Amino acid sequence: MTLRINCWSGPRNISTALMYSFRERSDTTVVDEPFYAHYLRTSERKHPGYEEILSSQEQYSEEVIQNVIRGNYSTPIVFFKQMCHHLVEMDLSFIDNCLNVLLIREPSLVIRSHAKNVPDLQVSDIGLDVQNHLLNRILESGMSPVVIDSAILLERPESVLKELCQILEITFEKSMLSWEPGPKPEDGIWAKHWYKNTHESSGFSNQTPNRDPLPEKFLPVLEEATVFYENLKKYACKGID
Repeated sequence: MTLRINCWSGPRNISTALMYSFRERSDTTVVDEPFYAHYLRTSERKHPGYEEILSSQEQYSEEVIQNVIRGNYSTPIVFFKQMCHHLVEMDLSFIDNCLNVLLIREPSLVIRSHAKNVPDLQVSDIGLDVQNHLLNRILESGMSPVVIDSAILLERPESVLKELCQILEITFEKSMLSWEPGPKPEDGIWAKHWYKNTHESSGFSNQTPNRDPLPEKFLPVLEEATVFYENLKKYACKGID
């Protein structure tokens, strides 16, 4: 039986690094943002590479769920890197048959980074509202949420990955801590617009983030997003030795 893991992230949350980490496992296939084209078609948000992305993927969520999420794989584990804001106008019942991880990041850092490519950014563009919806869905089902805060992951990658693997009931592999720099075959066609820093990396790098004040126009977005973030943060993994 295939173990299917959805990692529900917002943009600029080191989700690509976490996908690369799982890619290094001996038993795992990774899939990069399978609902991106569906999201662009449905929302009509004009992201960089809009036409290329629409041409590169199935654009209808029903087909993605049937052929990608529920598809056949040669490995016992499949890791789907997912963007929460891609979950628009679709049936979410498929997530109940998967393991679901919520990857969060301090919203001021996300807003500053993501606004470079999405200058009219709103809370719905960074997914924290949807992550809270997923959190509540998990809690209402009686299950314990699995939340990873990127700051803690960057600070203590081995410790947090060990805890994550323990929760997912899979074996931690030391190989998850590093990867070769450069693009990966699994990268979506959008990688050239978004993955430059990750392509230059070879592991989880805990660099000092830019904390310059945000432009005033984004302060209402930050205020709304922070409420969602603080609620999710209460459930974040701390790591194990």
